[in-house]
Amino acid sequence: MNRHHWWRDAVIYQVYVRSFLDSTGDGIGDLAGVRAGLPYLKKLGVDGIWLSPFYPSPQHDHGYDVADYRDVDPVFGDLAEFDLLMAAARRLGIKVLLDIVPNHCSSEHPWFREALAAEPGSPARARFHFADGRGPDGSEPPNNWHAMFGGPAWTRVDDGQWYLHMFTPEQPDWNWRDPEIPDEFDRVLRFWLDRGVDGFRIDVAAGLYKHPELPDSDDPEADARTRDSVNPLAWNQPEVHEVWRRWRSTCEEYRARDGRERLLVGEVSVPTAREHALYVRPDELHQAFFFDLLGAPWDADAFRKVISEAMQDIAGTGSTVTWVLNNHDQVRTVTRYGEPATEGSGLGAARARAAALLMLALPGAAYIYQGEELGLPEVVDLPDDVLTDPIFHRTGSRARIRDGCRVPLPWSGQASPFGFTSGAEGAKPWLPQPEYFAEYATDRALADTRSFWHLYRDGLQLRASLPQLGEGTLEWLDAPPGVLAFTRGDGLVCAVNFGTANAPAPVSGTPLLSSGPCPPGVLPGATAAWWLNEI
Repeated sequence: MNRHHWWRDAVIYQVYVRSFLDSTGDGIGDLAGVRAGLPYLKKLGVDGIWLSPFYPSPQHDHGYDVADYRDVDPVFGDLAEFDLLMAAARRLGIKVLLDIVPNHCSSEHPWFREALAAEPGSPARARFHFADGRGPDGSEPPNNWHAMFGGPAWTRVDDGQWYLHMFTPEQPDWNWRDPEIPDEFDRVLRFWLDRGVDGFRIDVAAGLYKHPELPDSDDPEADARTRDSVNPLAWNQPEVHEVWRRWRSTCEEYRARDGRERLLVGEVSVPTAREHALYVRPDELHQAFFFDLLGAPWDADAFRKVISEAMQDIAGTGSTVTWVLNNHDQVRTVTRYGEPATEGSGLGAARARAAALLMLALPGAAYIYQGEELGLPEVVDLPDDVLTDPIFHRTGSRARIRDGCRVPLPWSGQASPFGFTSGAEGAKPWLPQPEYFAEYATDRALADTRSFWHLYRDGLQLRASLPQLGEGTLEWLDAPPGVLAFTRGDGLVCAVNFGTANAPAPVSGTPLLSSGPCPPGVLPGATAAWWLNEI
């Protein structure tokens, strides 16, 4: 691996801080808990971590409503604890990425409070999208846009004007056409870069700019029909690329000082791989998450199509593809790939194991969401009264809620809180853990060589040691229907059987690593394997 360009084939572990490990006993994970868990992540073999937002916030969207971009919410610790975390990560050789939220802030941000107190047309309101309403008395929203989390995208204030929020009313959108906003985010980046961070995961990276005239959408309901739908008038505007050029220049400035590359990886939701590729041109973001693999159905042809498109369009820019199968917004693979999979057994688990080996064999970088390495299923039976997701509270529907993949991790023991919190007996995690989480506790996973954890650890070790894996290219091999097979470099073969029946293996020998029992010459259903072989 070329360590100068460490990010090109890095494996990054996403830490959802409030659900990772609680050091204070309040039932909410924190930065000290992350620091305590670093040796575990080092043992797993990841190259770095991405921390979900820990900034001061009223937590209407669990930190993605930021009230202060240059501090730590007391729930999670303080700047001194952050510095200790950075020092510990540096000693272990673990990179640290922060989650930055430039599309919107909290309604409690001082600048938004100032805007509410200011008059229409004031410089304070120009930092956001304030507009007069329509109709004789201005009682109708300025346009027909819908928010991503349900309901209209506009809220009226006391003086009659409306402000734009593409997520919730507690998350007003910044107006990036106002020069104060890019200047302010320059200062934010430098604050954290000066504290030693290795880069940023950028929330809603295709957002930021809105159409300057704020016109009506042709199909506003379609724009907000699913979590991954986007309003083309509020997303993917051409001016956004200037932001990423500016941020890339800042990162290059820091790299020139000490030789350390700082990474920008974007959450880019756009319709095609070709549009995705525009964000990772050499002077923009280093990488952007390729969500098409996460969204693909469990089908060989579908997986081959999205992998081929990514390799052609994204890798063709000089960047590398950033693969992901899980994150804090999506149903976990164990549940997504299997029915029923409430308790993570059976077909869903087998497919999730196979998908993990496939992802780790693909050229480029990979991101692992916490608990993925334990084989955690989605918690689908949380009662309504504990749900915290603003999607549920704005729509009344459980269809797209994200609490089920955010339940705190089980670390040890036979009953909740499973070692997650160190508080007094009876301390409760912020979301309830089901009894069956005992089967997935970290101590049990480490002791069982057949566990998800060992599959991930072994895959990461081989990925780090074999020159065929990591950055590079792949070549598809002929394979039976329902099977994907490809080579990496000199003689590394990966194959995945998407069916349920046995298929002939593309290589006759014993696999180097497989997601399940895999006798020589046979590739069982819902199984992936790696071989070293001369083709």
